Amino acid sequence: MSKTRIVFIHGMDSYGAAAWPAQHLLAGNYDCLFLKRTGFDAVAPPAATDFAADAKIVIDALGRGGHVVAHAQGAVAAMMAAVQRPDLVRSLILIEPLLPSLTAELPATAAYSRRVQELFARSEVLGDAEFLMEFNTLLAITTAGTAEPVIRRAARARLQLPSAEAPLLIVPGVPTLVLTGGWEPLYEEVADYLESTGAKHVVLRSGHRPQDTTDGAAQIEQFIEAAQRGV
Repeated sequence: MSKTRIVFIHGMDSYGAAAWPAQHLLAGNYDCLFLKRTGFDAVAPPAATDFAADAKIVIDALGRGGHVVAHAQGAVAAMMAAVQRPDLVRSLILIEPLLPSLTAELPATAAYSRRVQELFARSEVLGDAEFLMEFNTLLAITTAGTAEPVIRRAARARLQLPSAEAPLLIVPGVPTLVLTGGWEPLYEEVADYLESTGAKHVVLRSGHRPQDTTDGAAQIEQFIEAAQRGV
């Protein structure tokens, strides 16, 4: 019997399997695919954000269907894929989802969007290291463990299209878990909105990467197991 597929979609911290160290063990029971979004590659030049292309990457990776797990900016592609092909998505797990197009008029989201606009308005006068530091601080990105040089990471960051511009205005009707770290009003605002549409929201008080914690990894596995049983 073939294993059920789980598709993982990274944020900005890292990409591929390196972005999901605590989820590697799931490969013992599931067919795990750790994706790379558009422009994230160790060899090819960084490329601009392409929301539609990223959603297609997710849909193609799902094959005949499976579970989708996404972190931060990766939640855009996950949500778009689930809206387009809800028949393929058995469950959706969003970790600290950056989905400002859904909460654009709420205070924390509006403040975040203004800060992003201000940073990119100054990008041409900022050196790579300075721009990257401000970008990483704004998005709570950790660079621990990355081997990529600053110039390459900065080039990729400068090409990121704000998530507020994602063509995402509705939520998919699939079982959804939202995990947040309880530290940043922006992510809690998005999570509360998703909870109001039927998602389960769990706060783990663990910073921007709750999936790396024992509790976070357990929440992901248990939600997928429940979805498998149809609970």
